[in-house]
Amino acid sequence: MDLQTTIYIFVGLSFSLYIGIAVWARAGSTSEFYAAGGSVHPVTNGMATAADWMSAASFISMAGLIANMGYGGGLFLMGWTGGYVLLAMLLAPYLRKFGKFTVPQFIGDRFYSKSASTIAVVCLLVASLTYIIGQMTGVGIAFSRFLGVSSDTGIYVGMAIVFAYAVFGGMKGITYTQVAQYIVLILAYTVPAVFISLQLTGNPLPQLGLGGGYVGTDMSLLAKLDAVVTDLGFGKYTTQLPGSTLNMFMYTMSLMIGTAGLPHVIMRFFTVPSVKDARSSAGWALVFIAILYTTAPAVAAMAKLNLHATVNTAVKAGGDLYAPEASLKNEERPDWMKRWEKTGLLKWTDKNGDGRIQYYNDATKNEAAKGKAEAAGWKGNELTVNADIIVMANPEIALLPNWVIALVAAGGLAAALSTAAGLLMAISSAVSHDLIKGVFNPNISEKNELLAGKVSMAVAIVVAGYLGLNPPGFAAGTVALAFGIAASSLFPAIMMGIFSKKMNKEGAMAGMLAGLFFTLFYVFAHKGVFFIKGTEYLGLIGGANSFFGITPEAIGAVGALVNFAVAFLVDKVTKEPPEHIQAMVEAVRIPRGSKTVTGAH
Repeated sequence: MDLQTTIYIFVGLSFSLYIGIAVWARAGSTSEFYAAGGSVHPVTNGMATAADWMSAASFISMAGLIANMGYGGGLFLMGWTGGYVLLAMLLAPYLRKFGKFTVPQFIGDRFYSKSASTIAVVCLLVASLTYIIGQMTGVGIAFSRFLGVSSDTGIYVGMAIVFAYAVFGGMKGITYTQVAQYIVLILAYTVPAVFISLQLTGNPLPQLGLGGGYVGTDMSLLAKLDAVVTDLGFGKYTTQLPGSTLNMFMYTMSLMIGTAGLPHVIMRFFTVPSVKDARSSAGWALVFIAILYTTAPAVAAMAKLNLHATVNTAVKAGGDLYAPEASLKNEERPDWMKRWEKTGLLKWTDKNGDGRIQYYNDATKNEAAKGKAEAAGWKGNELTVNADIIVMANPEIALLPNWVIALVAAGGLAAALSTAAGLLMAISSAVSHDLIKGVFNPNISEKNELLAGKVSMAVAIVVAGYLGLNPPGFAAGTVALAFGIAASSLFPAIMMGIFSKKMNKEGAMAGMLAGLFFTLFYVFAHKGVFFIKGTEYLGLIGGANSFFGITPEAIGAVGALVNFAVAFLVDKVTKEPPEHIQAMVEAVRIPRGSKTVTGAH
């Protein structure tokens, strides 16, 4: 069976599964629509949380970023994983005990103010809509390559699929669909990694293969990779640090606390029956997440080595990497390169007219490498590889069977669609439950609120599709900005709401607004109006006019400090919260029992 037919079968079967589950588990009440009735088993919720959490950025972009950045790419692993632990240990059980549907509802009730709830909704919408850009971009990338359609068409198809199972199924349908999506995406990520680890190291476990020996040599895999990339003028893979140490620290911290403030992940902990189950599901989710996150560094290193070996035959054969015969001839380039060239995510330009692909580093400071390249007729790097294709193209680069390539196609779509559905659920509940019911029409019937939730989600899908069609940059870069927004606005308010019984509504509202506007101002001042297609994207690390070298993706941690500082300053000059609010905060922190999830205001 040819590759394209195999891909159609795998993707078609997975989509049929998702829609079938949504029909079976469709929501019939607001409790099922917002919180799956609060009856999801901890292991099931852990798997759904992992799928919700591991987005297109985790599946499609993270390994590509690590492949490009080397050692410095570890900040994504530390930030996202550490943030999840922070969320699971410090926030989720207390929020579950509070017994509400949403983060804005918690903030509104805790800070005894509809205005606080409204501000939280605004922060949630800005963070979630920014985050969803990456998911829709990922959907477009996967569709454009694997289904032979344009990226824009792929986004339209993705919107239709999400609409089919998210609008009708609500949180209940999304939960069980995400379980299926987790199984698909984790198999799609690990199966090719096992094949490639066996090819390159002889070890079936990628995590161990990363530190193992490179087949046919007495060198380790990482030593071989270091030797190849440095000889070609790139930075040493195992030690290169992008940007300053301060920026790397702030970037990691921004991802970490941004994770803990992401509303679509927090909402998952409202779907279990008790506080004990919330803690248990958090632990299970960490296990399921770790399978992918411990595999990603191996995928990144092995894909990078395979890519260089494809373009430069001397990587495997040995010898001079700059010899004319070592560079791949245009007419000999493999089919996978031709397929990805059609997407525009891989480009080759013959700058010196020799008919060969010379993949050396334009920005190298290695004079010896530069001299060798120029002696070989080099007039600039001729190959451009978008970071987002590393995982998706990985099995093709390694010449794996068609069914493995098709499985990766289904997995990439599962990762993007699962998180998109979770984000849309957060947006929908914020609009229908927190704004319409909580602020504008408290007496709305359950039937009309459910209708409002579905309409809100449908509108959110259209908006998300538009933003996916007009993205600011590649998937993980956009996602990093979303984490910064959540870090600077929602995380401090949640933390103070749980652990500071003296924090009042004036302080919380001032802090959220200060953190949000500080972060948005810095991002726009640094990048310009980045929601317009074609605008220059300055990259994840570096760029002009940085504040102490801190890039926009890392500024969320500074925004969080601004939020805390403004909140406590305003709190000191305004009256403290009422006694019953302080007593409620004390009660929420006692780790026994929990309220039934009713969502009542």
